[in-house]
Parts: sequence; C-alpha cells; structure tokens
Amino acid sequence: MYTFKGLLTENGWLENVFVKLDESGNISELKTVEKPEGEYVDGYVLPGFQNAHSHAFQYAMCGLAEYFEGSEVPDDFWSWRDAMYGIALSLSPGQMEDVAAMLYAEMLRNGYTSVAEFHYVHHDKDGKPYQNLSELGERLVSAAKRAGIRITLIPMFYQKGNFGTRPYDLQRRFISKTIEDYCQLLEASKQSIQFYDKANLAVGSHSLRAVQKEDLIESSLLSKDYPFHIHIAEQLKEIKDCVDFYGKRPAEWLLENCNVNEKFNLIHCTHLKDNEVEGIAKSGANIVLCPSTEGNLGDGRFRFKDYQNFGGNWSIGTDSQICVNPLEDLRLLDYGQRIHTHRRDTFFKPNLGDSGFNALKTAWKSGRNSMGFENENFFKVGESFDAVVMDAKAPLIETSSLKNLCNTIVYSSDSSHLSGTLVAGKWVVKNGKHENYENVRRGFVKSINEIKIR
Repeated sequence: MYTFKGLLTENGWLENVFVKLDESGNISELKTVEKPEGEYVDGYVLPGFQNAHSHAFQYAMCGLAEYFEGSEVPDDFWSWRDAMYGIALSLSPGQMEDVAAMLYAEMLRNGYTSVAEFHYVHHDKDGKPYQNLSELGERLVSAAKRAGIRITLIPMFYQKGNFGTRPYDLQRRFISKTIEDYCQLLEASKQSIQFYDKANLAVGSHSLRAVQKEDLIESSLLSKDYPFHIHIAEQLKEIKDCVDFYGKRPAEWLLENCNVNEKFNLIHCTHLKDNEVEGIAKSGANIVLCPSTEGNLGDGRFRFKDYQNFGGNWSIGTDSQICVNPLEDLRLLDYGQRIHTHRRDTFFKPNLGDSGFNALKTAWKSGRNSMGFENENFFKVGESFDAVVMDAKAPLIETSSLKNLCNTIVYSSDSSHLSGTLVAGKWVVKNGKHENYENVRRGFVKSINEIKIR
C-alpha cells in the first residue's frame, strides 16, 4: 500500500492518492485520502514510460561511432551500420545478456517500465543456428528479468542484404532464409518467454529491403495475433533503392500491399510524402519515433505536425541506445519540430493546450499498444501498477502548480528528479538507484572488457 502526494490520471492530477495492490502488484483500490495509509511517498506519480523500439546489443557501442579519422569517406548511416555489424558479430550469448541487463537497468532508472525489443541477432558468430533457435532472444528475456523491466520480445524476420540481393557476410547472425525458418524461430521464441511473467511476444520483418515481398506480406498476416513491427522509410538511399526495385516508395508499397492497421508499428518513417502521411495516420497504425537515434544518425525530420493533423498515433523508442531518457527524447522530438515550423505548439491538441500532458498520454497509449498491453487508462483497477515517481522536493517541481506540472516535468526535468520506478507495485529503482545495480554493473564491465571493443 502506498500514498502518493499526487498521481496523474487521464483527467489530470489527483492529490494525496492511496493505492492498494494485490499480491501480484495489480491495483485493487485507488482513492484520494485525507491521511496517508501504508508507505507515504513524497512524489508525483506518472505511468511508466513505454520504450517501443530497442536494439539492446547496440548499447555496447554507445560513444564508439563518433570518432572521425578525417578521411574523405563520408560518415553516415551506412558507415555507422558497418560498425554496428562488428558489434553484432562480437557478442556471445552471455555477453549479450550482460549488455542488455545493464541497458534495461538504465532504462528503469530513467523511468521506462516496458521495452519492445526489436531483436534480429539470432545465430552464433559463424551464422549457424543455436540448438535453441531462440538462444539469444531467451538471453534478452533473462536480462529483462534480472533488471525487472517488462519486455516484449520481437524476433525479427531478416532474409536479404538489400532489395533483391543475397545477405552479406556481416549479416550472417541475422538470417532466416525462408518464412518457414522464421516461423520456427517464432515458435522457439514463444518458449523463451515462458519463464518470466513480465514477458510477451510480438512479430515483425526488419524492413522492406531485408525480406522479399511475398514473405513480407505473409509475415505481416501474423498481425492478426500479435503486434507487427517494421523499419520503414528511414534513409534516403533506402527510398531510392526501393523505388528502383519496386517502382514504389517504401511506405507507399507497404500501404498498397499489406493490410496496415492498428496492429502495425512503423519505425522511423523519416521520409514520407503527403499521401503516405495521410494513409498511415488513417490506417490506425502507430509510428515509433526515436528522436535521439534519428538525430545521431542524420536520418532526417519526421513530418510530425502533418501526421498529427490527421490524428496519427505515435510513440517513442531508444533504438541505438544513444539516449535512454524518455524526457530528453520527447524534448528533442518537440524542439526539432519547432526549429522547422517556427511554432511552439508541436503537441497541441484542440481544446487541450497542455503540451506535456499530451506528449505523455500519446506516447504511453501508443507505446502500450505496440507491445500488446491494455492501454485504456494510466492506472486502472485490476491492472499492474507500473509507475515512475518524480521527486516532489525537486525545486521546479515543488514550486509548480498542478496546472503546469506535466509541462514542468516534460520540459524542465531530468533523471535526477526521478525518485524511483515501480513495476508490478515493486520498487525496482529507489532514490535513483537500481536494486540490482552492482551485480548488473559488474557483469556488464566484465563482458565489455572481454570483447575489447572500447
């Protein structure tokens, strides 16, 4: 049982809120009270942030792709990708788990309570399947359990090197040659989530360039049972290659050939034309934006305002892990738009000018949908109590009115203002410290030192 100074609902803030939980960490009672009951927490409670797109292994290379030798070879997404492949080829299963556990602990420290793991490193270093086809996926689930975060494991279908080409040797750990191979991987992945009660499953194809059209269409039909994820329209070269091969732009081709609906999660969508913006928005699909990664890789700017004008759904993800703070990513998303539009109403909605609240609600709701979770209310009786608590004594928060509190948190707070994170009603981060931090840190440092990449 907890009593919090304040708690955010879809209708605004409640003060002095008592939350009673059952033995599974689900909310059994939620009400305002005059006197605290149970543990009193001097903090303001937000729903836990939802990380809708993650490549955990890339945390091992954070900070390693910014050193330029001064050659005339351009440094862009494609040169970065080659460096990323090198990391993917370096990690053993145990090292993969250690890297992911450290990353997930950091996500929790920054307020994420759930992560969608877009997972495509499947095989051993020689490109041969493990006896357990989902060995590395299972390691990611184990890492999530060690850290205490919810995970949606998304084993990705990855078949080609580019449009119509054989896979490259650097991609050998990723490859499922046929749709039948992918379905076997999916079945193995179903078993890999059984040992952790906070794990579930989604499906996806890596991208149009990585899966031939017949198999991509067939894999997308799995969306009737699972959320479906795919990278789309991230890079200009990708769009040119798609037009050369299919005669269509990536988003255009997807809308015409697949039944894009609310179960689809389209990652990045950096480069869209008018008909694509409107088509995706009206399909009910969710676009997952990764502002820090898209900025770091020089991807470009998403047409956010046009998309929002059509009522489009969006969420955020950490992708390459260059930033794992959701507040920073929400700000980066907003400010990138302001620089282009010369306006400050990025997250504005008719009759609701509270930009911070709008950002929190939309990213939470669509993020939950991307992972197959219930998303009707932030804190609903019968649902798990997953929350991030902002320190009520942080100076700007302490002096904010409730009217301005969401904006103060989104636009003026950082991780030092987070007093803790709860998953299923249990503190996994308290007073800024993860409960298993030292153990996780030692494993991470040992593994990184073993592979000698830093």
